[in-house]
Amino acid sequence: MKHIEKGVSLRRAPGDFLRDLNVDNVSAGLVAGIFGLSAGIIHISAGTAAGLDSHFIMIWVISYLMINGLFGLVMPAYYRLPLPMANSIPGALLFAAIIPVVGLEAALGATLIAGAISLVAGLAGVMGIVMKLIPMPIVMGMVAGILLKFGLNMVAPLENAMLPAAIMILAFFFSARLLRRVPPLIVAMLAGIAYMAYSGVDFSGVAFSVTFPEFIVPEFTLGAFLAYGLPLALILVGMETPAGVGLVKGMGYKEVPANAITAVGGVGTMISAFFNLHSTCIAAPMTGICSSPEAGDRDKRWVAAVIAGAIFVVAAPFYGFVVSLIEAMPGYFIAIIAGLALLRVITSAMHMAFSGKHEMGGLFSFLIAASGLQILGIGSSFWALVLGVFISLIFEARDFEFLLERRVAKQGG
Repeated sequence: MKHIEKGVSLRRAPGDFLRDLNVDNVSAGLVAGIFGLSAGIIHISAGTAAGLDSHFIMIWVISYLMINGLFGLVMPAYYRLPLPMANSIPGALLFAAIIPVVGLEAALGATLIAGAISLVAGLAGVMGIVMKLIPMPIVMGMVAGILLKFGLNMVAPLENAMLPAAIMILAFFFSARLLRRVPPLIVAMLAGIAYMAYSGVDFSGVAFSVTFPEFIVPEFTLGAFLAYGLPLALILVGMETPAGVGLVKGMGYKEVPANAITAVGGVGTMISAFFNLHSTCIAAPMTGICSSPEAGDRDKRWVAAVIAGAIFVVAAPFYGFVVSLIEAMPGYFIAIIAGLALLRVITSAMHMAFSGKHEMGGLFSFLIAASGLQILGIGSSFWALVLGVFISLIFEARDFEFLLERRVAKQGG
């Protein structure tokens, strides 16, 4: 346990939460929570496309919210940092695709092993080495590429829903300029809700339901581990943690517990394997929202992550109701709010990727992540890091600190 970074305190967390609570971090937490809830639709789409049973898909999403929401309460509260927890979207796509091939129990067995690998990596303190091997500009290039689609989705409604999109976007920027005490995200949300009320959005199809996670016993097969478990472990250790840590550092936080994030994600993933869920890890887009300047003072932004976790836990049993509510809303609403919340994060990620060392690696990382390509069934985020580092090693070897240190050591010898 010596490599796990020490936090602040869980015992004092409730009092500190009330002390640090303000309208800025509440609004950011609400946006992050709503965004996380809407991400469940990705699971539903992936599961449906793979031909999975509708009851299983709902249990999968409910477990995603309940388990990751609980870890999302603990991590930011203990470290007083904006560290919301969710699951790996690339991992979700792999999970949905592999179940028809190897079976659910075998896929969950591979999940359990992947979680154990992530736990061991965190306990062994290898994340410092991983972060050296994957330099921050390349990580931030990948992050910028991932988040680019949220920016594009924000402006896309200007084509087919120009009036509500313009109202929400202009409300955000005018309030940021004129209403200094009111978070612009809240103004943009209220403007969107007001337009929906005026235009008469139909909520008659919203249905109420209650469902809870279900226990299952995993099975272990070598084929499932090689096809899914090993790629998932690489994604959790080599992509999800570096992306989340990079986002938090990009927002000005100097010390981020990379080993603890990886180890806790491993524990969460191992628990997830018994409840039809594929992973627990730091949530990159939600981290961007909770750690952004829109969340208020830097030392109080952790509150936003706790609020997002609480939203997950409370909403989990009622997710069938939440899905029908989201489906009743126009698609532009969540797309615009998420894009506005991530604007500063996107600019910060691009600045860190292209303003210093590893520019070529950062550029390729950005382009590959933004492309959405898949190789060997593994998504673009993972390959953005792998190929970004490869390109940088070829063209920018002098920028790698560990190679420079080795060269200096040889000269000194």
